[in-house]
Amino acid sequence: MSLASLDEVERQLKRGFPLLRFSPEIETLFLRQYAAERARLIIIWCLIGLLIYDLVYFGDSAMVPDVLPELIVVRFAIFTPFVFGCIFAVRRWPNARFYDSLTVMAAVLSVTLPMIPAMKSTSQYLFVYQTYNSAAFLYFVISLRPRFRAVLTGLTLTSASHFTTTYLTGAFDQVAYFGIVTVYSMLSIFLAVSAYFLEKSDRKNFLNQLRASLLYRQLEEKAERDELTGLLNRRSLARISDDLWNGTTRQVAVSAILLDIDHFKRFNDVHGHIEGDACIRAVSQCIRDSVDPTSFVFRFGGEEMLVLLTGLEPAQVLATAERIRAAIEGLRIQHRGLGDGWVTASLGIASAVPAEIPLEKLLQKADEALYDAKRQGRNTVAVASRLEPRVA
Repeated sequence: MSLASLDEVERQLKRGFPLLRFSPEIETLFLRQYAAERARLIIIWCLIGLLIYDLVYFGDSAMVPDVLPELIVVRFAIFTPFVFGCIFAVRRWPNARFYDSLTVMAAVLSVTLPMIPAMKSTSQYLFVYQTYNSAAFLYFVISLRPRFRAVLTGLTLTSASHFTTTYLTGAFDQVAYFGIVTVYSMLSIFLAVSAYFLEKSDRKNFLNQLRASLLYRQLEEKAERDELTGLLNRRSLARISDDLWNGTTRQVAVSAILLDIDHFKRFNDVHGHIEGDACIRAVSQCIRDSVDPTSFVFRFGGEEMLVLLTGLEPAQVLATAERIRAAIEGLRIQHRGLGDGWVTASLGIASAVPAEIPLEKLLQKADEALYDAKRQGRNTVAVASRLEPRVA
């Protein structure tokens, strides 16, 4: 179930999110989806990145052959197992902060590990070699796509590592080194700005998707609710009964309590339809308050209500029906059509196992019990006789 309401989403869309942060409820949903998506994609992105990273071995052998053994160790014995560990960890523990932390570590290591051996190289191609790290910057931001704050942290640490190791090679004069710092600084700024707008776009898309799903759920719920009372309607009865009669719980007993407001036509004639509607709403709320939250309460038609209960003993069902009857009488809604009388209800009970008795038969027996209650003087509960299982 969604933690956020449609109103909250609408307010968030209206006020925006320049700091890339939602209200707590929406942020929780966003981070949950973010972590799930990254966990789903991490295998393919990490394997592609690792393949590219390890193929640079051929560049190592051509440009810095004097430190090739050390580069083989850092690429294949250190970084490759680290990436496989990241894949396992993110799949095993999908969490937004954990994912961001691992991507920052991967970015820093991907740049630092090959540059440590390169600091001892005397190759004339070190200027070309260090440009390979630009791919790590791009891959970190564009492919792994951590959140903006992680991008800032990762770019800062990766740039610091690259500038330090490049300086310690001693291969570049002041002009060349300043050019390297300038290029990577501009690349980092460009990537940071891009990461900000990428996340902002992702968050806006998430909000619109969440809004659409909540609107759909709202429409779906309204389609299954009676407009006057808010109770479930006949359409929802078809869906719920299909679940009960054809699902895994079809061997669990289902009880139907069918009730009718006594002398309701006379109430409408005397009090008018507006008070009649108010009476139905009050009775409906009373029924909802009197049953267990796992029960299903329907407006069956007019002033008739239906309650479906599952897994209860006959005595428990009868106690529930009596509680509903007493609660309705306790509302003390005046019924001037009965002189000094009050609004009451008659109730009929029938129980069956879905695997043995169809819904139509159950409702028929509950209806017969309801009319028995009316014949007994109304404001009472009647129980239907035991239903015989259908013959296969």
